[in-house]
Amino acid sequence: MAVFFFCIFTKQLNNMIEERVILVNEKDEQIGLMPKLEAHEKALLHRAFSVFILNDKNELMLQQRAHHKYHSPLLWTNTCCSHQREGETNIQAGSRRLMEEMGFTTELKELFHFIYKAPFDNGLTEHELDHVMIGYFNEEPNINNDEVEAWKWMSIEAVKEDMVINPNIYTVWFKIIFDEFYHYLEDHKL
Repeated sequence: MAVFFFCIFTKQLNNMIEERVILVNEKDEQIGLMPKLEAHEKALLHRAFSVFILNDKNELMLQQRAHHKYHSPLLWTNTCCSHQREGETNIQAGSRRLMEEMGFTTELKELFHFIYKAPFDNGLTEHELDHVMIGYFNEEPNINNDEVEAWKWMSIEAVKEDMVINPNIYTVWFKIIFDEFYHYLEDHKL
């Protein structure tokens, strides 16, 4: 029995180690693949996505990252974000990760993309061409405790104000992406 669990653990560990990101140029053209950790160590530009889920009250679903994450544990961030897999569309990737982290699916729409660079305290750097998506959902998620510690709804204005008052409780990338998202909503009156 112990051998069985060791094999499952080893397979999961190998999947995490071998997960590759799509390296891109500034035009979002694929130029290669690289293990995720290596891309973050070398701060190379790669494709990513961020999903923002809103409810009928125009509140944003936030997640708190799980306590055992290798970076940014217990920090609050947008509903979900990750990296596309080779051959996956942005919407397919967003839907996959939304189900893996938050336990539900909903129709997603891509709003915009932009490039950002954000260093972490642990020496890793996010350098991403980030595709930002929006979706709507009014129920409770079924969170994956391996990924998510907690979740909550917050009005967009409350998030904006709280980031000023409590900047240290939010992920580095969420502060950057939220600013872009907020201005997009203002400009497009969504």
